[in-house]
Amino acid sequence: MTCTLIISTYNRPDALRLCLLSAISQSCPPAEIIIGDDGSKQKTEELIAEIKAISPVPIVHVWQEDKGFRLAKMRNKCVAVSNGDYIIECDGDIILHQHFVRDHMMIATPGHYLKGGRTNLGKTLSAKLCAAGKKASICFFTHGIEAKRENSIHLPYIARLIAPYYRKNKESALGCNMSFFKNDFLALNGYDEYYEGWGGEDGDFGRRMQRHGLKKLHLKFAGIVYHLWHEDKFMYNKDRNCQYSRRPDDQQPIRCIDGVDKYFGPNAEPIIIR
Repeated sequence: MTCTLIISTYNRPDALRLCLLSAISQSCPPAEIIIGDDGSKQKTEELIAEIKAISPVPIVHVWQEDKGFRLAKMRNKCVAVSNGDYIIECDGDIILHQHFVRDHMMIATPGHYLKGGRTNLGKTLSAKLCAAGKKASICFFTHGIEAKRENSIHLPYIARLIAPYYRKNKESALGCNMSFFKNDFLALNGYDEYYEGWGGEDGDFGRRMQRHGLKKLHLKFAGIVYHLWHEDKFMYNKDRNCQYSRRPDDQQPIRCIDGVDKYFGPNAEPIIIR
């Protein structure tokens, strides 16, 4: 089984540097890394070119014009160009534990998808790491963790045992740390591109996966990521997206209408690869 790691980013090259350095140093590297760039400027393109030159893993830079927060659309494009049988998603403002990919692959199970958590780093530590611009080593005891320190404990075999039971009926999905089989993604037509602006696309995707018959495995003590601090951004379209996501099930098809299928076939919408 081959694995594609998809990293979403927007105009934060200092954080993306740390993310990519952790991604190309995995104990079990993915077959490819696809960076889903929601319209970043030149500095991000230059950073990606720099990391490509030293990466043992092929890196693909998918870019789309900056027309606001269009994460669902970008993730669909990344999956459309991917070659892996299995997809792992994360955001470009996190640092991956060295066994992050290995953990996801170890627990991956047909008929299931995986949802992880994150440890939140404080403002001072995040600024220090970004300024250094080097591969970061973080653990439970690192000074400067702001919240969810317990999520940095690595016990992979315990994780595999409790994955079907831990937080079984809690949050359906978390796009910054999630994985699934590509065939399952395509069966749902991927993310619903109605979602533009903040919020809703992850929960919608998770609920449709479950209505499709997939079960969630929650990663506790495995699949660890460290989230770099950032200011809260204006959450435009929040009310619109929340209202849309609360529609009755009979108005929410498992296979969304506006999804990934538009990037396949003779009349496919173009995808920009830099």
